[in-house]
Amino acid sequence: MSTSVFVTGEAKAPSNNPITSQYGLFFIAFEIDPDTHRILDAECSATLALTNRFVKGLFVRECITEEGLLTERITARYHGSSQRALIAALHHAATKYRSAVGLAAG
Repeated sequence: MSTSVFVTGEAKAPSNNPITSQYGLFFIAFEIDPDTHRILDAECSATLALTNRFVKGLFVRECITEEGLLTERITARYHGSSQRALIAALHHAATKYRSAVGLAAG
């Protein structure tokens, strides 16, 4: 395995969300294997540890390049108030990743 790549994505969370009060924006971070595009680890700016564990479970071992599949997983399983922010942050991170490793836009 080659050296992993670290990317972040951010998005605006709802104004009534504790994440907005604490962090200002919703952030997600991914560690990715550039050989397989698989997500090795993930963490987000959630205020609850359970949220972070759940979000990590949505992404770890999945391919960052499968943005549509990941968005479907979020929509089907994550029903927190930051759902739209999570999807937007994923998109932002995936775009940064493609640019970092020289992949064409998906």
